[in-house]
Amino acid sequence: MDDFVCNKLTEWRLSNLIKIFKDQEIDEESFHDLDDKEIDKLITKAGPRIKFKRQFKLFKKEQNTAYQETVDSSAQEHEEAVSAQVCPSTSGASNKEKRKLDLQGESSKSQSPASKRHCGTKPRPDSEILTKVKSIMSFVKKRLPAQDNKLSNFLKDTIDDLETDKREVVGVFGKTGSGKSFLINAVIGEMNLLPTGSVCACTSVMIEVKANTQNKTYQADIEFITKEEWKDELFQFLGDKAGQEDEDYPEFKEKLSALYGEEKENKTSEMLMEKKYFKEIPEFLENKKKILTCESAEKLSTTLVGFTKVTRRNSKDEEGKRWYWPLVKCVTIKVPNNDLLRHVTLVDLPGNGDRNKSRDNMWKQVVGSCSTVWIVTDIDRAAAEKEAWQILESASSLMGNGGECQHILFICSKSDGSLNNREAILDRNMLAKTEVSKRFSEEKTIKKQFSDECLKVLTVTSTEFLVKNHLNLDETEIPKLKEFLKKLNDCHSETVNYVSGARGILSLIQGASRRDGADKNTDVCTDLDKKMKDELDKVRKPMEEAYKAFEKCLSEGVERSKSSCESDLMSVIDSRKVTGGAFHQTLKSVVNKGGTHKPKKGKPINLNGTLASCLTDSIDEEFKKTFPNERKCGPFDDVINKFSLDTEKLIGKYKDVELQLIFLKTEEDKIKTELNKIIRERKKTIYNSLTETIGINMQEGYDQAATFKGKDTLENMRDTLEMHVRAAKNIMFKEAKKELLKQLRDFMKEILEKLKKTMQKSIELSLKTDGDSIPDVAQQLKEVNDYYNDLKAQQQSP
Repeated sequence: MDDFVCNKLTEWRLSNLIKIFKDQEIDEESFHDLDDKEIDKLITKAGPRIKFKRQFKLFKKEQNTAYQETVDSSAQEHEEAVSAQVCPSTSGASNKEKRKLDLQGESSKSQSPASKRHCGTKPRPDSEILTKVKSIMSFVKKRLPAQDNKLSNFLKDTIDDLETDKREVVGVFGKTGSGKSFLINAVIGEMNLLPTGSVCACTSVMIEVKANTQNKTYQADIEFITKEEWKDELFQFLGDKAGQEDEDYPEFKEKLSALYGEEKENKTSEMLMEKKYFKEIPEFLENKKKILTCESAEKLSTTLVGFTKVTRRNSKDEEGKRWYWPLVKCVTIKVPNNDLLRHVTLVDLPGNGDRNKSRDNMWKQVVGSCSTVWIVTDIDRAAAEKEAWQILESASSLMGNGGECQHILFICSKSDGSLNNREAILDRNMLAKTEVSKRFSEEKTIKKQFSDECLKVLTVTSTEFLVKNHLNLDETEIPKLKEFLKKLNDCHSETVNYVSGARGILSLIQGASRRDGADKNTDVCTDLDKKMKDELDKVRKPMEEAYKAFEKCLSEGVERSKSSCESDLMSVIDSRKVTGGAFHQTLKSVVNKGGTHKPKKGKPINLNGTLASCLTDSIDEEFKKTFPNERKCGPFDDVINKFSLDTEKLIGKYKDVELQLIFLKTEEDKIKTELNKIIRERKKTIYNSLTETIGINMQEGYDQAATFKGKDTLENMRDTLEMHVRAAKNIMFKEAKKELLKQLRDFMKEILEKLKKTMQKSIELSLKTDGDSIPDVAQQLKEVNDYYNDLKAQQQSP
C-alpha cells in the first residue's frame, strides 16, 4: 500500500481500515478501480463500509469532474481564440493542415493558452496544468485495450512511469541551542511548527519536514526502531552480562528514565518489554508508523514533544509522563499549502549520526542524499565553533564523493545579538563571513570533497524575524534562504517533465491508431539502429578512459596504504590524550562495533575509514571529475546528456512517422534523466566500497580483540589489532581496489545495456508493432500540446 491510500483513509477518518487495505495490497492504481463488489469483500462491517462508500462516491465524482473540466476548458479556450480577432490565427491554412499543426504542436500560430497570454490572458499555474494533464492521462489509460496486448501494456506502464517525485533534500546541522528549529520555522513561515527549547530540551531524532500534498492538515508520521532492537539494547545493559562499563551506558540510563521513569528500578530487560509500557504507542509493538494529524502547526508541535526531544523531568507535572524519543527512528512532518516545500524536504539532523545501528544507517542515507547542507551556528563563534566544524569534517566524504551535495550554507544565527547599532551589526556580519570562508579554505579534509564555490555564508536572526518581521533585508538573510529554496523548487520541472512525457505518449498512441506509414518504417528503423550504435560507442569511450584512470590511481593508493597503515592505525588506537581507563572503554566500543564509535561529544571514530584514507585520497579528484555533484555537468564527461538519436532531424526526412519520432525523443530524454539519477545513487556505493571492504577484512581482528577482559585488556586489544593489520596489509588494500573496479566495470556495463535496451524497446513498440485496437486520442493530444506550448512560453518569457 502506498502513501496515497493511507492518506485518503486517514483524511476520511477511516484509519482503522489501513491494515485491511495494506494486507490486500491496494495501491493508488487499484484504489481508483475499486467497485462495489470489491469494497464489500474488503470491508465486512456495515458501519465502516457505508462511510467508505459515501466518501468513495464523492471521490470518484471529483475525479470525473476534473477531467470534464479539462475538456470544457479546452473547448472554451478554443472558442475564445477563434473570436479574438486581435490575436493571430491559422484561418489561412486548410483544415487538414491546421489539424496536423495542432496535433504536433509545431505551429507558432495555433490558438494555445500560451499564445492567448499576449492578448491579456493570465497564464495557468503549473499546479493547475499538472492536475489537468494527469486527469487526461488517467482517462486515456482507462481507454486502452484491457486484453493482454504488447503495445497496450507498454503504454500503461509508461503512463504510470510519468509519476515521479524527485525531491531535493536539505540537511540542517547544528548543536543544541544554535537555533536550528527557529530557523526552519522562520524560513518556511510556520512559527510554531518544530518544537523549540533551551539546552534542557533539544532535538534528539531526525525530523523531516515536507509538503502535505494530499490534504490541508498538519501530519506527522512517526517511525520507530524495531522492538527487537530495543529488546537487544535492554539486554545489552541489563542482561546477565550487562555492559555497565560501556561508554554508552550513561546515555542508556537517560533513555530508561525518559521511557520508564521510576518504574525502571529493579526491572529485568524482559519485564521492561511488557505491553503495559507501550499502551500509548501500540504501533511500536506492531512495527508500524504512528500517524498524528492536527488542524494547526502549534497543536502538532505540542503533541510531538515527547517523540522528538530529550526532556528532563523538572516538575511534578511531568512525573509519570512517558517520553518516547528513545524508540523513535525518524519523524516526518507534512505541512499543507507551502510552496517552498513542494519539491524540497528539510531535515533537522542530529550531529554525527546515532549509536543505534538502524538510526545511524538512516542518518547516513539521508546525509548522502542531501543536495544542500545548512550548518547552523552562533555568530559569535562561527569560525571557531568546534562541534559545527567536526560535523562538517566527519560527514564531508558522505556528502561529497559519497553523496550528492552541491551547496554548503554556513548560517551564522543570532546576528542581531546584543548589538543595537545597525553599523555594528553589519560589521560583525561581514567579519563572520570572512572568518568562516577563511576557515573553510584551510580545512584539508573538507576541501578534498568541496571547492570554495560550494560554500556560502549567511547571517540570520530567526527569532527577531519571526516576531517583528520588519528588519531591513541586509540585517537578516532569511529572505535569501527563502529564495534559495524557491530556486531548488523551480529547478524541478515536475510539470514540464510530466506534460512533455504525456505529449510523447499521446503522440505514440495517436500514431499507432492512425498507423500512418506502418508499412514504410524499414528505412527509419535502419537509420535509428545505425545512429544507436554510433551513440553507444560515444558513451562507451569516456567510460573506458575513466576506468583506466581509476585503476592507475588505486594502484598508487595501494602502495601508499601498505606503507602508512600501521602508523594510521596507531593514530587511532594509541591515543595518549586520553587516560587509559577511559580509552579502554572507547576502544572496546570500537572493536564491538566493527571499527566505528560515536561518542556523545567530540569527533566520531572510524578506524576502517582511517585505514582506507590513502585509497580514497588517491581517487578523490578523479572521482569528482567523473561523477560531479554539480548538475550543470553530467557524469563521464557529460556523455549521457550528449546521447541523441537526432529524432528532430529524422522528422524532416520521415514525416509519416512524425508522431512516433516525437515519442522517441521524450523517451530519450526520460532515460537520460533516469540514468543520471541512477548514477548519482550508485556512485555513492562505489566510492564507499573502499571503506566497506577494509571493514570486512578487519572484522576478524575486531572479533579477536573484543574477547579480552580484565587486566591488560587495552594493551592486548592494541597488540591484536596491530598484528592483524600487519598480516593483512598485503591483501586487504588490493582487495579494496579490486572490489571498486569490479563495481565500476559492472555498473558501466549496466548503463550501456539499460540505455540500449530501453531505446530499442521504444523503437520496436512505436515503429514495428501492430497498433490495432489502440484508441484515437486526437482531442487529448491537442489539449496536452496546448499545455506544453504554454509551459514553453512561460519558460522563455523574461
